[in-house]
Amino acid sequence: MDGQDGEIKEIRIASWGRRLGAWLIDIILVGILWDLLAGIAGLAGPFHIFVFGPLHDPFFHHGFLNLGSDDALVLFIYWTLMEGYLGQSLGKMALGLKMTDRRGDKIDFPKAAIESFGKAFLLPLDCIIGWIAMPGSGQRLFNRLSETIVVMVDDSAPEGVRYVKVD
Repeated sequence: MDGQDGEIKEIRIASWGRRLGAWLIDIILVGILWDLLAGIAGLAGPFHIFVFGPLHDPFFHHGFLNLGSDDALVLFIYWTLMEGYLGQSLGKMALGLKMTDRRGDKIDFPKAAIESFGKAFLLPLDCIIGWIAMPGSGQRLFNRLSETIVVMVDDSAPEGVRYVKVD
């Protein structure tokens, strides 16, 4: 149901597993791209002195994937722009997810920035507080603060339309 004419709109909340998968895709793709670009431009050195979170640890620094400091800022900008403009990051696109407001509508850039802040800089706390304070809601703390949810993309045909594969 689409919520028109007094009907109840059905929104399918994304599972934590799919969300984790989308997050992993994003941090790997953005981490690789950023570190390659920063290395080419000679920007990698000075930015690595800043520490934004618990992921700034030698365990996470292997080869060209650096999950500390500057990558957190780059991920924040990436998620804010992608989810504020398209409602989806590349990871979410790959796994059939999108970011919406609580009614299932497109979010704006301020909401995207608030929800992106939690996952870029404070993800462990963001998740733990969300799981404890809002059990079963499928929300992180910063999802609640930004009034956003992660939902499954509905790829079904619109009412009155049937797709047919032609060989």
